[in-house]
Amino acid sequence: MTDATTIPRLDARALDAGDPEALARLRAGVETAGFLTLHATAIPRAEVEALLDAYRAFFRRPEAEKRAVDMARTGANRGWGAPRSERVDPRANPDYKEVFDCGYELAADDPWREEGLAVYADNLWPKDMPAFRATLERYQRAALGVSLRLLRAVAAALGQPPDYFADKFTRPMALLRGNYYPPRPEGAGARDFGIGAHTDYGCLTLLATDGVGGLEVMAPSGDWVAVSAPPGEFIVNFGEMLEMWTDGRVRATPHRVVGGAAERVSVPLFVNPDWDANVAPPGSGKVIRAGPHLKKRFEETYLHLAGG
Repeated sequence: MTDATTIPRLDARALDAGDPEALARLRAGVETAGFLTLHATAIPRAEVEALLDAYRAFFRRPEAEKRAVDMARTGANRGWGAPRSERVDPRANPDYKEVFDCGYELAADDPWREEGLAVYADNLWPKDMPAFRATLERYQRAALGVSLRLLRAVAAALGQPPDYFADKFTRPMALLRGNYYPPRPEGAGARDFGIGAHTDYGCLTLLATDGVGGLEVMAPSGDWVAVSAPPGEFIVNFGEMLEMWTDGRVRATPHRVVGGAAERVSVPLFVNPDWDANVAPPGSGKVIRAGPHLKKRFEETYLHLAGG
């Protein structure tokens, strides 16, 4: 059963070194829990706390200023997302969080720019917050490095060469998101969530949080189990795409945020392969391109992309 004791806490240095015991615990986390926590990465706690402060400063701005970078006026997930602008669980009400998204940008001369791919859209930044942009871009680079090293360890834990995934992440569809969850509203009901029950769409999610509880993971029994980590440590989970890509060896586990009396800020980095990567199960003879698969899932979630 998945519970707080079966979600492994792993040392990034041991994984980088290929320590057999660490890789065995990683394999258990990947195949059974679908979640783990990670410490001793290359990202210091102070950098995570600075990132959280930057998001708080943005989310506390007047709504009119945030609407200047509202993703609802774009065809992509870049910029600010207003409360209740997403619904990840169609059985629930729209999520009552705010978000700010930025992602991997293609080089100016990259031929894929001509394709107009929304998952590589240019980022949308508040013009009067240069430090906000610099903080997010610096963290995104560092967090992507941590995530790609973790994918090397995942490959090794599954009995593959460490570089098994490497050539599929040359232009990763990586999305950095800041989530702001206000205190749970008075009168909230059984269909109201900070984010409803869902599995992540892509490969790997590296989550930094402010340490406030709220994230819950579904156990095989159907029970919900709380998972948390302090700033400077990370919660990691795996998504539908990696589950499919590994023919079910990696588990994509449902999770949700109910919300509580305190506000909460969390920062997931969603790490996905290049647009044209074939993520079909090995040996299946199928071709499932990562980009179209991810685009479809985004359109089912973002109300401004779904037309709702």
